[in-house]
Amino acid sequence: MYVSVYTVCSHRGFLSVQVEKRLELVKQVSHSTHKKLTACLQGQQGVDVDKKSKKLPLTTLAQCMVEGAAVLGDESLLGKMLKLCGDTQERLAQELILFELTIERDVIEPLYDLAEVEIPNIQKQRKHLAKLVLDMDSARTRYYQSAKSSGLSSNLQPTGAKADHLREEMEEAANRMEICRVSDHLHNKADVCFRNAVDYVLLSLIEVQAEYHRKSLELLQSVLPQIKAHQETWVEKPCYGKPLEEHLALSGRDIAFPIEACVTMLLECGMQEEGLFRVAPSASKLKKLKASLDCGVLDVQEYSADPHAIAGALKSYLRELPEPLMTYELYNDWIQASNIQDQDKRLQALLNACEKLPPANNNNFKYLIKFLSKLTEYQDVNKMTPGNIAIVLGPNLLWMHNEGNITEMMTTVSLQIVGIIEPIIQHADWFFPGEIEFNVTGNYGSPVHTNHNANYSSMPSPDMDQIDRRQNDQSRRPLSVATDNMMLEFYKKDGYDPSVSAGITFSFSTHLAAVLGLVERT
Repeated sequence: MYVSVYTVCSHRGFLSVQVEKRLELVKQVSHSTHKKLTACLQGQQGVDVDKKSKKLPLTTLAQCMVEGAAVLGDESLLGKMLKLCGDTQERLAQELILFELTIERDVIEPLYDLAEVEIPNIQKQRKHLAKLVLDMDSARTRYYQSAKSSGLSSNLQPTGAKADHLREEMEEAANRMEICRVSDHLHNKADVCFRNAVDYVLLSLIEVQAEYHRKSLELLQSVLPQIKAHQETWVEKPCYGKPLEEHLALSGRDIAFPIEACVTMLLECGMQEEGLFRVAPSASKLKKLKASLDCGVLDVQEYSADPHAIAGALKSYLRELPEPLMTYELYNDWIQASNIQDQDKRLQALLNACEKLPPANNNNFKYLIKFLSKLTEYQDVNKMTPGNIAIVLGPNLLWMHNEGNITEMMTTVSLQIVGIIEPIIQHADWFFPGEIEFNVTGNYGSPVHTNHNANYSSMPSPDMDQIDRRQNDQSRRPLSVATDNMMLEFYKKDGYDPSVSAGITFSFSTHLAAVLGLVERT
């Protein structure tokens, strides 16, 4: 019987060791998982919602975006986008806070209790039970040794005080044996429970993460259409290099934004600037102004001190149009009109070409010509006569579909273009009767154009229909229009003489660069 009991105890001791090892592994894994999971939290652990929110990076980002939106205002696309994105980040931050609070409650805290409280308590109790098992084995051994030394058979029990004491110890040891057996069963069951608890905690982690990401995705999907709608409906789209009709359709304008903005600013600060449109601006300032016009955000005060940058931005817009404002389709009509020798017939041919312009081109061409006509009222100060304006601005209004080399363009075609643009500026109120409001959108304080030109003896009435106007043409005697001699005289003023065999001098090249806006003003 002694051998049998020893064998059973040894077997149970082996099982106890196995359970101890498993509990230790569960403890280590739980402790490690708890530590790494805690490090994943963005908010401070163990604080209330308000304190956790303040320390959250998403909350800081949201505040930054909202503050940026307040600075830019709702009138800019970036301002609207920042406001919407800032609100979205704030809502995502709130979802993150709820997610982390749930993780703390359902995952991190149970892992901590398991690794730092429950398993250590079990291990402590197991050590105590192991000591009781050793005491039981020792008491049983002493009792049987006493019986053997008394010479009694195994069927007889020893008597006397000592024997009674040993028997009591043995009975107590038997009780301890039973406790060991029950405890062994309970702790085996506990091991299963702890493993199940770990499995439950990990399942909760995945479920909580899935719910958090599901809500975040729903939030983002609900915001995306709003962001796209803002982007699609925003009127100020990039305009440089875009077709005129596309820009007008997207912006809901009649006059292209760069044309109106530049004209109204020049009416305020550039009408008496010498060499306007001829003197090239600083390349860096021109680039910055074009970028501002392209995104629809313009600081008038910043550029009002540099009219040449404004004029350069207007020239660049006209030149960068995919199709010239006066159109490729009518190119031959314009050139043929410029070749007509009779001045009255030339004007009539130019009027016919004007009337063929598409509505959008016609409106913007009329707007621009009226402004250029007003600019010539200050020609004694700004030195920009109709002819000078035509020289530097004409090639930006009309060009061939396939241009030749730049020298050929200047010496041949540009002479014809000047013969087109100059008379239209001179007789702007005949080509386009009536007054015009330059400040179309009301964003600037520019004056209304009135007729100060008297370059012809009899101006048709603005109310006259097209048939009566054509009849009235017969009695009208306009002043002279641009001629090739005018062009040559203009170049001679700067030292260029076409009769010189060298051909083109530095001064001529300077004029050429001014036309295309290539020279940077020092």
